[in-house]
Amino acid sequence: MSPHNDKSIDPPSVLEHDLNKHFPELLTFGSTKDLHASSLWKDISSEAERVLNAVVGENLSEATVGADCRMVRALAWNIERGNVYDGIIDGLKNHDGLKDKDLLLLTELDHGMARSGNRFVAQGIARELKLNYVFAPVYVALQKGSGVESQVVGENQLSIHGLAMFSRYPMANVHAVPLPNGKDKMWGKEKRLGSLRALFADIDHPAGKFRAVTIHLDAHCSRAHRQMQIKIVLDHLDTLPPLPVIIGGDWNTTTFNSQNSTRAILGYWRRVLMGPKNVAKNHLPNPERYFERNLFSMLEKRGYNYRSLNEVGAGTLHYHIESIEKNTNLRDWVPEWCFPFIFWAAGRVGGHVSARLDWFAGKGVEIAPGAKPQSIGGLVDHKGTPLSDHDAIGIDFRIISS
Repeated sequence: MSPHNDKSIDPPSVLEHDLNKHFPELLTFGSTKDLHASSLWKDISSEAERVLNAVVGENLSEATVGADCRMVRALAWNIERGNVYDGIIDGLKNHDGLKDKDLLLLTELDHGMARSGNRFVAQGIARELKLNYVFAPVYVALQKGSGVESQVVGENQLSIHGLAMFSRYPMANVHAVPLPNGKDKMWGKEKRLGSLRALFADIDHPAGKFRAVTIHLDAHCSRAHRQMQIKIVLDHLDTLPPLPVIIGGDWNTTTFNSQNSTRAILGYWRRVLMGPKNVAKNHLPNPERYFERNLFSMLEKRGYNYRSLNEVGAGTLHYHIESIEKNTNLRDWVPEWCFPFIFWAAGRVGGHVSARLDWFAGKGVEIAPGAKPQSIGGLVDHKGTPLSDHDAIGIDFRIISS
């Protein structure tokens, strides 16, 4: 097996905890500030922080660095908790756009959540694909989820949600950096401990060494906050020994300021005034053009390429007004009176809207000769159930500097 050569990687057993018995009392707090000032937090903080600051992993790949491979085949995908687990595994093994990857940058993976069968999703994927993996928790979920997830049968076990990286080849210098929340996760209907994190690892690939980063930016925040989260990632990369870099994940470039429902509603009306057809065609699938341009401009100013590494203009999350599940989830944070107007605006563009939320960016890398970036949609299991609410994105790249 390929060693991680990294003492910072803990075994999965580190994530076992006894916090669930405190959830009823934790749910009575309306803010993180109040929680942190409580005697309860004094009692449980060391255990909560041990779990939330951990990075765990295992070495399951049998590949060797001496293999003949001149490019890196990478995939980034928000797998929506791993809810459709068997379909995801089948897709990663057999779908032409998903299989045989050297590097997976995956977001939204559960560990011990009822909605995803109380399994350790990252570990299961790694075992099935025989890949090395590392997993970074971002939240301890105090409830089963929001929307339709709150109605699933069973109870959470470890109640952990996070992001992961999988590699066919050895990973070293693995660590995670916290990204500040855009809103207080103890406020609202879905309460959680923790914050998003960016996951870093150096990959010893036959094509050359490079640094990979899995990121998941906040959805419930302002555009400026997402830019700040990316800046934290880039600033941290500047402190590390130079290597070519590939960054991938769900950046939540929705074009909206979703710190709260009021800001989201005002943003919705702004887009109505801009013209639903104009927004659906020119802005949601192209957030880099206007609404999120500061984030993407910052990337380019700091030497990171995104334009040639993505199928720019192709949406990766799709909303349809007839989706009962998406409308149920939306009702958790949008007032009921908004829905006739939302349906009207969506109806103006055929009832279907697509936004690009998922991206790659890189420095010292380029698309491999003859390859093109892909957005891989229409992913369903044998029953026709969508594998995720996000499309996957894939690139084959080569290293051009070190």
